[in-house]
Amino acid sequence: QVQLVESGGGLVQAGGSLRLSCAASGSIFSINLMGWYRQAPGKQRELVATITSGGSTNYVDSVKGRFTISRDNAKKAVYLQMNSLKPEDTAVYYCYAEVVSGIRGMSKWGQGTQVTVSP
Repeated sequence: QVQLVESGGGLVQAGGSLRLSCAASGSIFSINLMGWYRQAPGKQRELVATITSGGSTNYVDSVKGRFTISRDNAKKAVYLQMNSLKPEDTAVYYCYAEVVSGIRGMSKWGQGTQVTVSP
């Protein structure tokens, strides 16, 4: 059973920072793409940032220059450093990973962590 467990969400004032962490566990041969998505109330889930196993990154325009995604392949973990937070960043943030377990490839999601940015 492969699981993703997130941590690091919370309440912060506008302009503040938070760091999200996500660790994968279980029978894992390799992890390809990892990333973060978010879903605000009444809105669709949207991509925030992704990172390949080689370290190439991609960001949604609204977070470029403020958020930084990174990963530790040895720890099977991905991180999201969020700076200069804005109220519109308020959402549930979900960790995502493309995992190879045995001979099977699968997409896994974390349970979500709430980020709330007050004005």
